[in-house]
Amino acid sequence: MILYPAIDLKDGKAVRLYKGDMDQAIVFNDDPAAQAMEFVKAGCEWLHIVDLNGAFAGEPVNAAPVEAILKQTQVPAQLGGGIRDMATIETWLSKGLARVILGTVAVENPALVKEAARAFPGKVAVGIDARNGRVATKGWAEETDVMVTDLARSFEDAGVAAIIYTDINRDGAMQGPNVQSTADLANAVSIPVIASGGVSSLDDLRALKACGAPLNGAISGRALYDGAIDLGQALAVLKND
Repeated sequence: MILYPAIDLKDGKAVRLYKGDMDQAIVFNDDPAAQAMEFVKAGCEWLHIVDLNGAFAGEPVNAAPVEAILKQTQVPAQLGGGIRDMATIETWLSKGLARVILGTVAVENPALVKEAARAFPGKVAVGIDARNGRVATKGWAEETDVMVTDLARSFEDAGVAAIIYTDINRDGAMQGPNVQSTADLANAVSIPVIASGGVSSLDDLRALKACGAPLNGAISGRALYDGAIDLGQALAVLKND
């Protein structure tokens, strides 16, 4: 399993939200690129970046700090938030991004996701953010009637590189991930699944690793900033335990 340290961007700064609430943002670093380098120096092999403002605006807002991260770090990075058309996808990939994450458009324009996955093999992931089993879009502000597993299965043969599954009610709450629902999703599709939301201890990582499903990895943000998880120890747990 891969550990993806999360860098969530709001107004140019690295922050963490509580359960997706933009009004409950804690700034952890004024310099996101410096934060990214801290993760890289600690041994991470991937970075997970989210343009929070972009998710609400429907277009990239924090492009400058993302570009700074890409220039300063030499590890692959995936980015979500406000990526909703082919031109934006092409632009980000041309700037050195390893993978784009498509969330809202996966619900509203699944044909775009499939087109992008064909055009850029291995570089398109689907972000599925859910509240009580139902998919939420537009920065988690709008809840749909779409069920998580149904949406994931609709991309089964599309060539999608990964599904990033976030339980919104767990995100930033330091209450542990929803291991069961993550495992259920991973067992329901052949697409690699990355767990997100609530990973707050080494035991959470061990639980995900032992969940009975072939997870690709896990994303952790707040616990790394708070020191609840030591990145070096976490990498060892996922590789060796």
